[in-house]
Amino acid sequence: MILACKQIQKAFGINTILDNVTFHVEEREKAAIVGVNGAGKTTLFKILTGEMGADKGEIYLKKEASLAYLAQNQQIDTEKTIWQEMMTVFEKIYQEEQNLREMENKMSNLSGKDLSDHIKKYAQAQQNFEHNDNYGYESRIKGVLKGLGFLEEDYNLPVYQLSGGQKTRVYLSKLLLSKPDILLLDEPTNHLDISSIQWLEDFLKGYQGTVLLISHDRYFLDKIVTKVIEIENKKSSVYEGNYTFYSKQKEINRQIQQKAYEVQQKEIKHQEDVIKTLRAFNREKSIKRAESREKALERMEKVEKPENLPTKMRLRLTPKITSGNDVLKAENLKKSFDTLQLFQNVNFDIKRGEKVAIIGPNGVGKSTLFKILLGKVRQDAGEIKIGTNVHIGYYDQEQQELEESKTIFQEIADAYPTMESGKIRNILAAFVFTGDDIYKTISSLSGGEKGRISLAKIMLSNANLLMLDEPTNHLDMYSKEILEDAINCYEGTVIYISHDRYFINRTAQKVLELTSTGVNQYLGNYQYYLEKKQEQEQNNKTETKQVTYIVSEGKADWLKQKEQQAQERKAAAKVNKVEQEIEQTETKIKELDTMLFEIHADFSKAQELFEQKTQLEEQLEQLYQKWEELQ
Repeated sequence: MILACKQIQKAFGINTILDNVTFHVEEREKAAIVGVNGAGKTTLFKILTGEMGADKGEIYLKKEASLAYLAQNQQIDTEKTIWQEMMTVFEKIYQEEQNLREMENKMSNLSGKDLSDHIKKYAQAQQNFEHNDNYGYESRIKGVLKGLGFLEEDYNLPVYQLSGGQKTRVYLSKLLLSKPDILLLDEPTNHLDISSIQWLEDFLKGYQGTVLLISHDRYFLDKIVTKVIEIENKKSSVYEGNYTFYSKQKEINRQIQQKAYEVQQKEIKHQEDVIKTLRAFNREKSIKRAESREKALERMEKVEKPENLPTKMRLRLTPKITSGNDVLKAENLKKSFDTLQLFQNVNFDIKRGEKVAIIGPNGVGKSTLFKILLGKVRQDAGEIKIGTNVHIGYYDQEQQELEESKTIFQEIADAYPTMESGKIRNILAAFVFTGDDIYKTISSLSGGEKGRISLAKIMLSNANLLMLDEPTNHLDMYSKEILEDAINCYEGTVIYISHDRYFINRTAQKVLELTSTGVNQYLGNYQYYLEKKQEQEQNNKTETKQVTYIVSEGKADWLKQKEQQAQERKAAAKVNKVEQEIEQTETKIKELDTMLFEIHADFSKAQELFEQKTQLEEQLEQLYQKWEELQ
């Protein structure tokens, strides 16, 4: 065990946030803290780091275990470049490397016993340096920065000039490179695209330390964690499994608890009836028996009634106006900003009722494509065709047009003054605003709740084509499920941009992968997209001529595709050859180190070996540079 909490309590004034939170995490274990927004997850992290004190309870941290914490919006105010900031992690290694260079330079000025002693010290320092795998720190920096979405031309950017999301990624890079015993990560995927999230998944799965993370990315959790710690109603429950296991087991546990509650309530009612009858006899013995049963009832450990969960959406949301079958068509769209080309040859066709996800790396132009489709930005080339009776509703969580002083009910009623109160209540109930909830003011709502109100307004409008830009951003898991149900029950057409793979899996019927050279179309959900991508990669590797099942909407020439595949195979062969040369060179250097250590008394031989070793190290540095360029 490396970390544990026992009966942690925390309150702010009269508002209790955490009460009796208890769990433990083993060394190298990957665990998640889950719960709705406001449940106290981030507060718990701050208690674990010592940033905030608990009112009661105990924290256990293994002696000398190092702990690092990534907050949701990590700010770094420094004039250092990204690369310089990464180098701060390896200051000790860098200094050791400089010491080795100084020792090498000093050798030319020594002779006799002084040279012999110096070579011995140098050989020992060299062995220690290599044993700790310190030569590859620059490659590790580049690997992490690339994995988290930074380009090589970004390395010299001053950190203070970066956006909030980029600063968070810089800080995450530093944490991963520093390799603490315990990583606390609060929403680490918030500013990452799908490829970077997949890289982070692989990194964390192979991480030798312990990882405790907060995330609303259900797909991410499924891939990484083997334990889920849920905070609900201020208390904690532990589930040994990934997110899917937790979700299913929680429902089973709830059903068991509901049954136990009903059985106990039935028994209590029976005992109360017996007590009432015994007292009605009004005899000494019957009264004593009644009192005995009353005491037994008081001592009975009561089963808590599970909270009533809102029913899943059953209301089918039908647009007032039905569009034609051809909703939206893009032909050869192209867009650049100055010398930066975002995309070209973008072609796709959307039909009525389709649920379409647009994916792609950060910076490829997904939001720009949306703005072009909405007429807010002009394309450089190409044509957009909007179908008959198509009315577009645009949803962007960063641009919600809600009146903070109004209640939820007023917000909808004022937007649709002719709508009956009953229909407004039904719509709000579909988005899980029931009872007195509809009289809450907009200002009192969470980001996820405001998002649900905005979506409800759009679905009540004349829109029959919803265009949603990152609709799950900042939503907790519960709000995401409501949004998924809303989209699946919507009879209009939906196009959305998302990095949430679980959300795409549950809602998409078609996936459009935007690249700089066009759009690749996959006729299924995210899992289907993954399968077809893997098939395509396998086909490329085995050099088969099978159909790849991927429909390329870009008008790329077949011969050009085959030429590109051949180039990729040649590049892979070059990488493999360089890797073999690196391995052979490192082996030779280690052999020379051993020989230097053993024959330090033979000055001339030692000098000869040292010169050979120096040449090999220069070759190794060149090979590493070549490998990085090929990569």
